[in-house]
Amino acid sequence: MKRLPNDCFSNIEDMLAVDEARAEITKNILQITDTEIVNLEDASGRILAEDMYALFPVPPADNSAVDGYAFWHADYENQNDRKFEVAGRSAAGKPYSGSLTEGQCVKIFTGAPMPDRCDSIAMIEDISEFDGKVEMPRGLTQSVNRRFAGEDIKAGSLVLNKGTSLRPQEIGHLACIGKLEIPVFKKIRIALLSTGDELENPGDALPFGSIYDSNRYMLSALLRKYGCIVKDFGIVPDTYGTLRDTLVKAAKESDLVITSGGVSMGDEDHVKSAIEATGSLHFWRIAIKPGRPLALGQIKGTAFVGLPGNPVAAMVCAMQFVRPIIARLSGDQLYTPPIPMFGAANFSMKKKTGRREWLRGRYSLDENGAGKIEKYHSTGSGLISSLVWSNGLIELDEKTSIIDEGDKLRFLPYSELFE
Repeated sequence: MKRLPNDCFSNIEDMLAVDEARAEITKNILQITDTEIVNLEDASGRILAEDMYALFPVPPADNSAVDGYAFWHADYENQNDRKFEVAGRSAAGKPYSGSLTEGQCVKIFTGAPMPDRCDSIAMIEDISEFDGKVEMPRGLTQSVNRRFAGEDIKAGSLVLNKGTSLRPQEIGHLACIGKLEIPVFKKIRIALLSTGDELENPGDALPFGSIYDSNRYMLSALLRKYGCIVKDFGIVPDTYGTLRDTLVKAAKESDLVITSGGVSMGDEDHVKSAIEATGSLHFWRIAIKPGRPLALGQIKGTAFVGLPGNPVAAMVCAMQFVRPIIARLSGDQLYTPPIPMFGAANFSMKKKTGRREWLRGRYSLDENGAGKIEKYHSTGSGLISSLVWSNGLIELDEKTSIIDEGDKLRFLPYSELFE
């Protein structure tokens, strides 16, 4: 298994723009190369570990695109009355095996192989019957309604590239070329833990001054959507020794360690010293809101991400920065940042320049079918209810300083961010 290069993030000292931070991730994170074979029915969402080639054409033979009558176009052109004798039928799985003579046709059904001495098909709804014969309509061109062998996939052609994330349509593509056992990269193993003496697990008693740990459950659900195996290391007390030992154990058992909270510079934030004792930690000064502090590093060759403790900041940073890390580790070579939608702002506000901001937003259509975008009434990073209210993030770039009502805005729907 490949591991992280030593000090892969150590030269990142200046304030980074978002695109620069993503470029550093692409450059420094290495792919995990362990592979396994899975059955086709279990391959959805997995990353293909080898190029896939077709051993035969698809479709394997010329066939009909419609229900109708197959005929030889030269006969059609030579017959003034365009009437043909029906010699038989050809159905999918039950092809016509006879031989045709001039002026004969075959009743054919969608997907059925083309009979010998047939090169065109008239649709059944355009046919007229007279005296035991069928009359073809006027104006039919050669090869009309005919599918050719290899029209979809040619024998020997590259069907899917290594590094492709397998969606339902790729599963269908593999099935049509007869692939059952699929080589894929192993799922990324993520160790997830929370820090904070104020945290309690849902279901436990809640002493005064404590809160329930929502981040760990929220992040675990998100990481599983990304196709990862998540091992829950629970809530780790804010003590240097316990944190250090837990992080070392987590690194040995995973490909990526993610913590939530405890990466600030306060007296009770021990993640920094625990990581530095076992590996290296690099605080990324990324020009974003929400999302500081965000820490990246490594523990004995295993990638480490320290997310903020505020729920909104933790979620946004995971979607914007942990997702591309997972893509790199997992071998997903076709991963691209989420594709935005666009809509008109139904609000106005001012913003600091020089940083990218993500506001919780709600995208909908107005009475004319045009996109409109609302924003949540507060930008507080601790308001998890804002994530529930919204259906995506409003993305404001570094140059934007003023948003007026009606301005065209970029909107990242959760359906894209959760992919």
